[in-house]
Amino acid sequence: MKNVPLGASALTVPPICLGTMTFGEQVDEANAHSILDRSIERGINFLDAAEMYSVPARAETCGATETILGNWFAKDASLRNKVVLATKVAGPSRGMPWIRGENSGVSKAEILKACDDSLRRLQTDVIDLYQIHWPARNVPAFGLLSFDPTKDKPCASVLEQLEAMAELVKAGKVKAIGLSNESPYGVHEFVRLAEQHGLPRVATVQNPYCLINRSYEMAYSPLGFGLLSGKYDETGLVGDAGRMALFESMRKQRWGRPEALDTARRYNALARDHGLTPSQMSLAFCYTNWRVASTIIGVTSLTQLDECLDAWGTTLSPELLTEIDKIRWESRDPAQ
Repeated sequence: MKNVPLGASALTVPPICLGTMTFGEQVDEANAHSILDRSIERGINFLDAAEMYSVPARAETCGATETILGNWFAKDASLRNKVVLATKVAGPSRGMPWIRGENSGVSKAEILKACDDSLRRLQTDVIDLYQIHWPARNVPAFGLLSFDPTKDKPCASVLEQLEAMAELVKAGKVKAIGLSNESPYGVHEFVRLAEQHGLPRVATVQNPYCLINRSYEMAYSPLGFGLLSGKYDETGLVGDAGRMALFESMRKQRWGRPEALDTARRYNALARDHGLTPSQMSLAFCYTNWRVASTIIGVTSLTQLDECLDAWGTTLSPELLTEIDKIRWESRDPAQ
């Protein structure tokens, strides 16, 4: 597969990115290193992490993913130069006071310290893409559909956050900056203020995108937290088949809505009717979408990694895309 430019940055990346949030919870260090090795062997050298990972978020595992990646880099001095490394600074608490307390406003000082902490855990001196994981300001996100002004809290301005990022870029600690779980308004403000004040321009936006959540045309969770793999079609969200079955905290999120599973089952049946596995169709939908530069996959085994990578090259016929859009028209975005 051919590398693509990452936004307006100088970085080029493969059109598939390996997400690592399972490392440290569902995947232990030894298996994580095996997955990373296989990923590099198959040409996927774009890795995405975050300071709060692994997931589900717990105080005991906060920073575990970055630590596992850092230990992998330490095993072979040549690995770091082979990788485009992305990670994220967490937004306000969202029930995770162990990161920076309940009243973090994602200030300049907090961003600078978070970056230094990530560099230490990752055992590197530079992060290729540093992202703000979710907005500092009160924004309906992660399944919330309406704005609630009672949740407003003091927080750093967009300009202050951009100034922090500029300092990191100037110091050589960060090459490019990005956003995640951001709104169109937020992206506009980051771009406008960067241009107005001569600060680094946001290169990327990482928001959810899959068949059951097309509200943003940018891609993480291309398999809808596993719903679009077909593994929950018969059993529902019970047992030990994956994170949606294993973790109650996951089932309480947007991916655990009954409507999300019902709609995923419709897409999965459609895939089988067209001679594809559910994963092949759902991944191809993201892989072939002109709006998406690189699709972030998440796996817990070498088998899953190979399945996701082997789906590259799958094409969807115009007739199948029409049927996909028909389901979307009827069900909309149940995991938004």
